[in-house]
Amino acid sequence: MSTKTVRVLVLMCSSRPGARGPAVAEWLAETVAPRAAELGVELVPVALRDLGLPFLDEEDEPASGVYRREHTKRWSATVDAADGFIAVTPEYNYGMPAILKNALDYLGREWAWKPMGFVSYGNTSAGTRSVQHAKQVVTTLRLVPLGATLALRIGDTMENGRVRPDAGRAAIAVGVLDELVRVAHALRPLREQARSQPGPLPGSYVRELTPGDAGEVLVLQRCCWMEEALANDTLAVPALGESLERVGAWLATWHTTGLWQDGRLLGMVRARRVDDDWHVGRLGVVPDLRGRGVGRWLLGRAEAAAEAGCRRFVLRTGAESRRNLALYHAQGYRTESSDGATAFLTKRVPAHEPVPAAG
Repeated sequence: MSTKTVRVLVLMCSSRPGARGPAVAEWLAETVAPRAAELGVELVPVALRDLGLPFLDEEDEPASGVYRREHTKRWSATVDAADGFIAVTPEYNYGMPAILKNALDYLGREWAWKPMGFVSYGNTSAGTRSVQHAKQVVTTLRLVPLGATLALRIGDTMENGRVRPDAGRAAIAVGVLDELVRVAHALRPLREQARSQPGPLPGSYVRELTPGDAGEVLVLQRCCWMEEALANDTLAVPALGESLERVGAWLATWHTTGLWQDGRLLGMVRARRVDDDWHVGRLGVVPDLRGRGVGRWLLGRAEAAAEAGCRRFVLRTGAESRRNLALYHAQGYRTESSDGATAFLTKRVPAHEPVPAAG
C-alpha cells in the first residue's frame, strides 16, 4: 500500500436544525481516529450547510470546469484536494437530502475516480434508501461508491443525542474506512492520469515528483543504478546509498519529472539551475522499457524546462557507463573531462529564436 497521506472529507449532509448528523459524524471520527492514524488518513469534517451553496447558480455546466461564483470556487478547491469521502446522511422521503444532491451537482471532474463511503441513519430503514438514491448519482460523476456501509437505526443506537458505544458498530465503521483507503490508493493512477500530460507510451503520463514519492523513487534508483555500479566496478554510486529521507530532501529542491503508468514509476529525470548552467541528472528508466526511447524522451523534457539565461546543459555519469555515454553523445553532449570514475558532459543550450515584430 502507498505511504501517501489520504485526505478524506466527512460530509455532514443534513441542514435541519437539531439534526442528528453532527452527533453521528462526531462518533464516527472518534471511532475511526486510531485506525486513521495507522493508515495515514487525514479526516476533515465538512458540514454542507456551512458551505453557503445556493441551488446551483453557475451559468456554465459543471463539466466545463468554468466557475464564476466564489462559493463554487471554494467548494471546487475543497473537493479537488480530497482523495475520498464519507457521507453521513439521513433519509428524506426515500431519498438523499437536497443539500447533498446540490453539493454533488455543483462540480464535475473534482469528484472523478475517488471513493465514497456512506454512514446513514434514520428510523424504519436506517437511512439505507438515501444511500441507494445517492449511489445512482455518484456513479454518474465517476465517484466509486463502496460496498461497505454502516446504517444506524436511531431508536437502537442513539441515546441523549449521542451514539451509544458498541463494538460491532465500531468494527463496521473501521471497515468502511479500511475499504475507502484501499480503493483510494487503487484509483490514484486514474486521478493522476486525468490531471497530467500524456507520456510517450500508451497509457503513460508525466507529473512532477514530490517528497511524497520518495518511496517509489528509492525503489527505481536501486533498480536502475545497480547496472551502473557493475559497469564501473564500484558500489560508491550516490543513488544506491541514499536513504528514504535523503531522497525526500532532494525531491524538495530539484525539478523532477516522473513517468508513470498504472501507478508504476517507469522513469525519472531531475534538473535545476546552478549559475548559468542547467544541471540534469538521475535519468533512469526501468530495465524492461529500455531501448524504447523513454530515456531520450525524459532527457528532452528536462532540457525543455531549462530556465531563461542558462547557457549550458551539464550532466555526469560513470566513466565506464557506455550505454549512458552513447545516449548522451547521440543527443549532442560532449565529454568535457573525466577523472577515471566520473565523466563530465556538457551541451550548449540552443538560442531562442526572436519573435518577429507585428506588422
